[in-house]
Formats: sequence, C-alpha cells, structure tokens
Amino acid sequence: MMRRLIAFGYGRETMKSIISSFALTLIAALAAQLSLAQDVGPDVLLKAVTSEVIALIRRDPDIQAGHPGKVAELVEARILPLFDFTRMTQSAVARNWRLATPEQQKTLTAEYRTLLVRTYSVALSNYRDQVIEYRPLRAAPDAIEVTVRSDVREPGKERMTIDYDMEKTPAGWKIYDIKLAGVSLASSYRDAFASRVRDGGIEGLIKALSDKNRQNGFKT
Repeated sequence: MMRRLIAFGYGRETMKSIISSFALTLIAALAAQLSLAQDVGPDVLLKAVTSEVIALIRRDPDIQAGHPGKVAELVEARILPLFDFTRMTQSAVARNWRLATPEQQKTLTAEYRTLLVRTYSVALSNYRDQVIEYRPLRAAPDAIEVTVRSDVREPGKERMTIDYDMEKTPAGWKIYDIKLAGVSLASSYRDAFASRVRDGGIEGLIKALSDKNRQNGFKT
C-alpha cells in the first residue's frame, strides 16, 4: 500500500499519517442509510454513526483482525454510498478532466473508487480506540454545501483535525472531499495524476490506476 502511494509521488511519512488517520474518516463516514434522511443535518449524521460503528468494530473480531473479505464487504456496502466519487475524481484529475471523453471519465471514476476502496480497507483494519469530537456546525439552515469539522484524539499523540466537505443532494448528504490537518484528499492526488497525464495522456493515467489496482488484488 505504502509503495503504491509513494509511486504516485508522495513522501512515506506523509502517506503514513494519512493512511493511519483514514481509519477515523471511515468511522465517521459510515452512514449511507441515514444520509437519505433529508432532515438530518450532516454533523448530526456523522456524530450518530460514529458511536454505532465504533461499537460494531469492537464486537467484530474479523474486522479487527483485518479479514479482507469482511472488511471489503463493509467498505463496499456501507461506506462508499456516502461519497460522491464523480465529483471527487473530477477534483483530483482537475483541469485534465475536460480532456477525457465521457467514457474515459466513467473509467477514471471507477478506477479512483477502487483505489480508495483499498485505502479505506487498510485504514478500517487499523482502527483502534481513538476519540472523535465534532465541532458545532457553522452553516446557514438552507446551505447545500458545508464543512463538518472534527478533532481526533489518541493517547500519546498530538490532536489531529479531519474535516469533511459535504453537499446536499437528492440522495442525501454526500462527502466530496476530506481534509486531514488542512490537506485535502483530492489535492494529495492531484500532482501525481497530472504527472501521469503529461507522460501518457488520459489513457496513461487510466492504465496507471488500473495496474496499481490489479497489483493490489482489486478490480473495478
């Protein structure tokens, strides 16, 4: 996993920090069913499922042990529906998105989604007893885009901030970016993706993502 991310141009320590903190992102994001309730605020949504999912992880030894099938099933069924992967991919690919055909955009989104499945699966397996505290949401009642801010506390470690950029859609609140200590997930991939496009065009980026996903045993 670490080698795969480093191959896309990131430092070992930076990616180690991001991956270890993604476990907390997963816990807060595990709310696909509740997201469909239009009258549930995004901060309430994340707070409610945090307690629920922590309890689930603690009582499931297979998840704690990192059982690949069990973890992947959980990620696929419960976590991914809360994310807007098309918007996330477009943001990560940035200005090169418009160079892609509709079919290439669809393929890029599928490959990027698979890339994140692997990241989330590893992170979920690494969750321990961190404490997540959400800050009061500061947004207008009719806002359709908000940022839910949280602080993550772990004994013996410095406090970490994780923020969730969310949009209200007909299907409920969706996460379209995550910021770890102020650094967005989309921006962390942007330079590496741009480099792949410069070297081999959109097809070069698609091939690089596909190859990495296959190497890690994941298929779109």
